[in-house]
This record gives sequence, structure tokens and C-alpha cells, in this order.
Amino acid sequence: MSSPHILLLGAGKSASTLIQYLHSIAEKEHWQVTVADKDLDTVQKKLLPYPHLTASPINIDNREQRQLIIGKANLVISLLPPPLQILVATDCLDAGKHFFSASYTDPSLLPMAGAIADKNLLFLMEMGLDPGIDHMSAMELIHRIRSTGGKITGFASHCGGLVAPASDDNPWHYKFSWNPRNVILAGKAGAVFQQNGKVTKIGYEELFSFHQPVQIDGIGELSTYPNRDSLSYMPLYGLEEAETFIRTTLRYPSFCRGWQWLIHLGCTREGNIILTEGLTHRAYFQQHVNNSGYKREDLPSDLIPLFQSIGWEDDALVECNSGSSADILQWILEKRWSLQSGDRDMIVMLHELDYLSGNKKFRLESQLVVEGDDSLHTAMAKTVGLPLGIAAVLTLKGVIQSRGLHVPVQPDIYQPVLQELEKQGIRFKEKLQEVN
Repeated sequence: MSSPHILLLGAGKSASTLIQYLHSIAEKEHWQVTVADKDLDTVQKKLLPYPHLTASPINIDNREQRQLIIGKANLVISLLPPPLQILVATDCLDAGKHFFSASYTDPSLLPMAGAIADKNLLFLMEMGLDPGIDHMSAMELIHRIRSTGGKITGFASHCGGLVAPASDDNPWHYKFSWNPRNVILAGKAGAVFQQNGKVTKIGYEELFSFHQPVQIDGIGELSTYPNRDSLSYMPLYGLEEAETFIRTTLRYPSFCRGWQWLIHLGCTREGNIILTEGLTHRAYFQQHVNNSGYKREDLPSDLIPLFQSIGWEDDALVECNSGSSADILQWILEKRWSLQSGDRDMIVMLHELDYLSGNKKFRLESQLVVEGDDSLHTAMAKTVGLPLGIAAVLTLKGVIQSRGLHVPVQPDIYQPVLQELEKQGIRFKEKLQEVN
């Protein structure tokens, strides 16, 4: 019988720790692991320290090439952009291969659920950090509280990719540890959540002004802003009766206030075209001030250092191709917010659960803080990649036996994965207090 074969599609920023983990498995268990990406040279360089892994080129738009490489594997892990997931998932179903992804579940997958189960396959979606570790850790708490008769009345889950304090050297307190484009466009869909029994909807224009403070042990005060559609997760978590249910993103307070002004000025706008020939950073921002109806002096004085740090008064030329406001903002920020070789990032996650037990009220807080090792093996790469790798190994070893289309909210999936994550240093700290 041939050894199991794992195929990893995509070798970008989030893949470094996953590649390292899969190499340890390949070396120890004598498994086959192939890492495929459109840029073969980049993959080969990344795999130089990992002789037990195989690099392969792939044109993801080439169906024949996709099917050939997928056909050789037992399980496919995809770190490709979300729009490409359905292509790979369809090929995996046709070829009878397990499929794992860190992306949100594509609605196009739902009609395939029956066929996935009929073929005895596991398609495990939302298996990264957020979504992923957030689901697993939250469900462990929810099931534990319910097992002792507790009734959950409030649930809040917060997560953010930030810069570690030792590498925090700009007034936004932020650097990119994942896809910069996703950061630039964050919040465009607005948010909907439930608070104190009332459904609240917030549009993009107001989203970052809705930030609320939370305290993180060892870090201090951070701010939360609502993340997408929280309500859709209430039935998934079995919390339809909770008075409060909200999922948020964590940033520092200054970031939220500054980003709200970037939105006011139209700097995150898509669809427009700005000619960049001869355009300075100062002129880029001045254009947006002029078009927004604001004046430069309208910017709050405490935010001036933030805007100065991204070129508010800089006469250097914008050297990217012409594009939308968002395109140029991304170029500007990537020049200033990229992790340098000595920098480390940080992941922070916090769950807050209010519940009744007998005639008493309690609040349980569960907190995770993970720092990266360096600018390659980031906390983001650890927390996105390791859940995927661990779940893949546990599935091929028969520890995880669930089949069908799932996200990791059931005990037979989340329990063994969380146990293995703890061995990798990803562990939560809890605090329980009675509320008067």
C-alpha cells in the first residue's frame, strides 16, 4: 500500500509554517507531500530547507493540469484565493479526494454536500485562524458550558492580526502579515450582529467609527469593529436564543480612528482611475481631501502623526501604475507597513461568553496571544496553516472520521485538532468571574 500523499496548492505568505509542519510529517511518517504554485522558482526556493517535499508548477486555470496533479493525491489543502476554491473543490469531488481550505465556505459548494458524503469524502472549510481556530475554540467553550447546565446569553468573539509590541514602530500600530488587499478592502460589506436582543446593521461608511474597547492581558487596550454577518453563525453555534452575538476584528484604537478618516476621504474607493504620472504622495491625499468636501484642517490633531507617517506631506512620487484610490493606497501602505526581516507579528483572539448557571451569572473569557518567530514564520502563518496541516494528518490517520461538507464545529474534529495545536504552543488562557 502506497503512503498517503498530501497536495498543498498555494505557497504564499500563509504557507510557511504549514510547509514546515508537512515536512516534519513527511520525514517522520515517510508520506508524500507536493507543494504546487504558479511560480515554480519561488516554490523551489521555499522548499530548499525541506528535502522531503516536492515542488510543482501549476496553472490553476488549466483544468487538465489541475486534474492530473489532484489525481495523484489523497488529500488537497488549498491556500488559493477564495474565488478559485470552487475549481479545486469540483476536481476533488470528481477525483474522490478530500479537500481542506482556510477560506469561508463558498455557497457554490452547498449543492455538492450530498455527493461529498456519498463518496465518503471530507471537505473541511473555514479551517484556518478566523475562520477556523475561532470556531473550534468557541465551540469547545459552548459545549463545556452546556454540559454543566449553563445557558449562554451573550457571545462575542474578537480576532486580529497585529504587529508584536517589540516591532511596533509606527503610529498606526499595524503591519501586514497577510494579504494587504484584504486589509485595504476590509469591511466593505458592512456588518450585522445582535446586541442586547436587537439586530444592528452598520454600513461601511460608519463601520470603523463603531469601534469598542477591550482589554487584553499583557497588551493593553485594543478596539473591536464588527466583522461581516455575525447572525449567520448563530445557528451554526446553536446560539439562536443568545441576546448578544457578535464577531469582530481587533485593531488598536488609533488604527480604527485613522482608517475611518481614510474612508471619509475616499482613499479606499474602488472603480475610479487616478493617473500616477508625476503624482506625489502629498498630491494623492490632497486630491482626496478636495473631492471629499473636507479640509486638511478637519483632520483631528491627534491623527496628524498617523497621516504624516503614510505620506500626508511627502513629495516623493507614487511609482505604481495608474489605478483606483484603493490600488494606490495599497501601494503606499505596502511600502511602509511591510514586515522587515527582524519584525514579528502577533495574533490576538478573545472570546467573551456570558451565561446563567442556576441563579447566578458568569462571564468566561478565553484569550489567545501568539507571536511570530520572524517575518517568514509569522503568527499569521502559524495560526492559518497549522490547523489545516494537523486536520489533514488526523484525517489520513483515521483519527478524524467525519465525512461530508463541514466547518470545524463538532467535537470529533475540534477536540483532537485543539489538542495538537496546544502541543505547537497555540493555547488559550481562561478567566471566569461571577457577575453581579
